[in-house]
Amino acid sequence: MPTPVRSSGESARAAVLQTLPLFEMMRMRAATTARRHAVLGFASEDRASRMRWVNQFTHTHRRIGPDDREVVSPNNDTVFSNAWLDLSQGPVLIDTPDMGERYWTLGLLDAWTNPFAYVGRRTTGNRRQRTLVHGPAWSGEVPGGVDNVIASPGDDVWVIGRILVDDRPGNLEQAGALQRGISAHRLDGGDAAMRVDTRLDGRSVDTPAAAIYRATVDEALARNPVPHGETSFWPVDDAALAAELPLVFEELRQKAQPHALGGGWALPVAVRTHWGQDVSMRARVARNFIGALGIEEAMYPTAEVDAEGLLLNGSHAYELQFPPGATPEVGAFWSLTLYRRSDCLLVANPIHRYSVGDRLPGLLTGADGSLSIRIQAEDPGPAHNWLPAPAGEDFYVVLRLYQPRRRHLEFQFPYPPLRRR
Repeated sequence: MPTPVRSSGESARAAVLQTLPLFEMMRMRAATTARRHAVLGFASEDRASRMRWVNQFTHTHRRIGPDDREVVSPNNDTVFSNAWLDLSQGPVLIDTPDMGERYWTLGLLDAWTNPFAYVGRRTTGNRRQRTLVHGPAWSGEVPGGVDNVIASPGDDVWVIGRILVDDRPGNLEQAGALQRGISAHRLDGGDAAMRVDTRLDGRSVDTPAAAIYRATVDEALARNPVPHGETSFWPVDDAALAAELPLVFEELRQKAQPHALGGGWALPVAVRTHWGQDVSMRARVARNFIGALGIEEAMYPTAEVDAEGLLLNGSHAYELQFPPGATPEVGAFWSLTLYRRSDCLLVANPIHRYSVGDRLPGLLTGADGSLSIRIQAEDPGPAHNWLPAPAGEDFYVVLRLYQPRRRHLEFQFPYPPLRRR
């Protein structure tokens, strides 16, 4: 019996909120997959084609800086590796090299944006390893030599890799060599790469036309069923869909309601491995923070205001002071990164410093063990840890916590406010 098509505005709104993560993930797939394979060539010779390669890794071999405008609130601590897996033709094997003592992770997101699995320092260690990722229909035998087996709830998986880099000479080049050691294969050892028609302009962030939205969701749903325990609201009729799409997309452009942490700090995203029944928040994050990892891997407390509740602005000088023994509690590393509020990007400055953290060469601490960071436009001098701010402009800061410990995860850590000097 065919699925009934719903027509009311309320049902259409529910259907868009529910399926928007699918559409945004497919948009990201179109935006971040490669047209060209190093050996197999272009997925299509037609430059206007939406054909792309999946089941292969692409890498960014440099740290993101103020000239990069593709991603808002970008991470300046790691280099990135990226792969989209299509498991419809069978499992994919991912080989990763020995990472030494370095922090690294491959975070796996399903098509509904659930960060359902990880390979990396926190979960599987830093040794050389082979991981088998399979879809829901596969029931074959795991071959020898496989260290990790990950079952995906659907056939589409986004793998987002992060490898830590620092300012030591040669460190970036070493990270690049590790990235090149990451590869994807079929069970028979052949290259896993395959062509897919993404059908989308991944560069566009505008509200999609109803026909494009419907076609994209229909195709994605066929490979990635509605999460277990969730009632499907799809499909809806054309008129209701066309009416609700711009309304929902505009609503979701507004920032998601964060989790307040005290001291002017808030957590924009607080997911562990699954969004559960919080469909509305899942949609907001898909629209505004897509690709977010679970908080066991990384937390991003954000401050937009000072101790008095006033917006942070580069016409003032601020100090963030962690008392003795009260710096962020992490198993990997932490950093404080500054972004201009108007465009959510890193800010160019004369010392090319975009974050301050526990790996900063020459990080200064007080005689009592306290740690202070001066956040301002003018250089406070060599006796201070300086994070440059944009003169006269609003900004915000993000405290990145990789492998946060218990007090952070339980929202009990005492985050100090930024105080004007």
